[in-house]
Amino acid sequence: MQKFILGKKIGMTQVFGDDGNVIPITIVETSPMTVIQERTQERDGYQALQFGFGARKKKNLRKSELGAWKDLGNFEAVREARGMSGIARGEKLDLTQFQAGDMVKVSGISKAKGFQGVMKRHGFHGKFATHGTKHAHREPGSIGGGGGRAGGRVVLGMKMAGRMGADRVSVKNLEIIKVDPERGVLALKGAVPGRRGTLLEIRG
Repeated sequence: MQKFILGKKIGMTQVFGDDGNVIPITIVETSPMTVIQERTQERDGYQALQFGFGARKKKNLRKSELGAWKDLGNFEAVREARGMSGIARGEKLDLTQFQAGDMVKVSGISKAKGFQGVMKRHGFHGKFATHGTKHAHREPGSIGGGGGRAGGRVVLGMKMAGRMGADRVSVKNLEIIKVDPERGVLALKGAVPGRRGTLLEIRG
């Protein structure tokens, strides 16, 4: 069966491997998830399980949410795992499904960096700093307007300044270094998307 768990990014640290080399790890805090409902191919057009994670105050829930799972709990987040089945409504899924050495895929929302220029956003090298250059060191240069290839328009997808980050990012083939089901802590080798507190989806 496919493995799936939700967790919150706590931060990064490092441990020493058996060979003495430093291994950078990310600490993820998890808690048991509750199965809310099952999506079926016949009714919904795809197969999936819907999970509830965490808890929040009842006053912060919408009426539709109260009606859907009021008997199961006040969940902070709800996510679906496609391709999963065979777990009854109300049952819980925890960290015991994972073990050290497993390779997982981690998905989350990356850090938001606000409005950024082309050098930071796209890696442009900028204009040279000599031979009379003035106030143009970080400018993007020509964007192909006028009577060029676009006929007076900016080409769709042109790399320009704009909002950076806050995208859904997935990192594959991360190794699990340690699993602690009692404390609800997972240690992953390497970095994962997002800031501290970001909700992560971990799939095995």
